[in-house]
Amino acid sequence: MSGPLTGLKIVEFAGIGPGPFACMLLADLGADIVRVDRLSGGNALGAQGNPADVLNRGRRSIALDLKSPGGVEAALALVENSDVLVEGFRPGVMEKLGLGPDVCSQRNPRLIFARMTGWGQDGPLASAAGHDINYIAVTGALHAIGRKDSGPVPPLNLLGDFGGGSMYLIMGVLAALYERQTSGQGQVVDAAITDGVISLMAFAHGFNAMGMWNHERQSNMLDGAAPYYDTYQCSDGKWISIGSIEPQFYALLMEKLGVDKGSDASFATQFDQSQWPELKSKISDIISRKTSAEWCELMEGTDVCFGPVLDMNEAAQYSHNVARESFVERDGVVQTAPAPRFSRTPGDIGATPCGVGANTREVLAEAGLSTERIEALLETGAVA
Repeated sequence: MSGPLTGLKIVEFAGIGPGPFACMLLADLGADIVRVDRLSGGNALGAQGNPADVLNRGRRSIALDLKSPGGVEAALALVENSDVLVEGFRPGVMEKLGLGPDVCSQRNPRLIFARMTGWGQDGPLASAAGHDINYIAVTGALHAIGRKDSGPVPPLNLLGDFGGGSMYLIMGVLAALYERQTSGQGQVVDAAITDGVISLMAFAHGFNAMGMWNHERQSNMLDGAAPYYDTYQCSDGKWISIGSIEPQFYALLMEKLGVDKGSDASFATQFDQSQWPELKSKISDIISRKTSAEWCELMEGTDVCFGPVLDMNEAAQYSHNVARESFVERDGVVQTAPAPRFSRTPGDIGATPCGVGANTREVLAEAGLSTERIEALLETGAVA
C-alpha cells in the first residue's frame, strides 16, 4: 500500500452505500482496512467478490457470526489492534451485538468509533428505515433541485449518501485522529446524512437569510433559471453546459454565440431576472443550430465556462480526464482513480474486491489468535 494514510488500521463492518464508499476512499489513500462480513455474504455484487464491485476494493475480508460469542470475541480482537471502527447499522445494533462504543473503548481507549447513518444516533427518526432520497428530502435540498415544470429530481445518490454521508464521515474520522494526537483518547463520530446535507446547504441558507432565495424551483441563479448558467441542447441532440456568471465571461459567451448586444438590448441585461426567460429562449435557439462538437470547437478551453454534457462512458474517454488519468483500468474494469492527489505520498488502488471471508485466517493471526484458536472458531462456525 501507498498513500498518506499508510499504517492506519481500520475495521469496517460491512454495509451498503456511504460506509463502503468512505472506506474505499480511505483504502485508496493507504489505510489498511479489514471488512467484517456476515457468514452469508453481502458484497454488493456477490459473495465471491467481483472486480466491478469497486466500492469494496482495497481491503481484506473476514467472515464472522456476530451472534455467536466466538464471533464477537474475534471482532473485539480486531478492535484491539485498530485505529478506527466504521459501522453503518441502525442505532443500537452494535450495542445489542456486544460491540458498542463502551465495550470497544474498554478494549481500545484510542479507538475512533465512526457511525454512519441516515438520520443520526438520536432524534424521532433515528430508528426508521430510509434512503438517500428521504434524507435529502427533509433537508431542503431535494425541494430545490429540478425544473419549474417538474417535480423534485433525485441527484443520484451523490448529494446524500456520498456527499452528506461518506465525506462527512471521513472528515470526522480524520479530525478525531488529529485530536487523538493531543489527548491520546478515541471518541465516537456520529455522521448523519441529514446533518451533512444540511451543512452542504450552508450557502443556500445564507442566500435565504438575505432574502435572495426563491423557493420555487428554477427561479435562482444556480438552479437553471439564469440563461448564463444552464444546459442547452444542440442540433445533434447532445447537451452542453454554460456557466458564464461573471460579466467578463458573459461578454465572451455573447461573442462566441455571435450576439450583437447593440442590436438586441435584451442581451445586455444579464442580471435582470425579468428578462431571463426571453434570454434563455434566444440562447437556446442559437445553440440548437450547431452540434455539440461545433460548440466544443468554439468554446472549449475558453473563459466562457463551458463543458459538454457527457455520459459516464464518454467521461472516461474525455481528453482532460484522460490526461489527468482520472480513470484507471484494473482487472478489466474501468473505475475512478484515487483522489485527491498528493505530491509525495500518492494514493493507489489496492486489491481487487475479494470474496467474503477470503482473509479470515491471516487477519485473525495478525490479531494475535493462535492457530489452534482460529481452527476452533472455524470448526464451531463462529468464523468462516
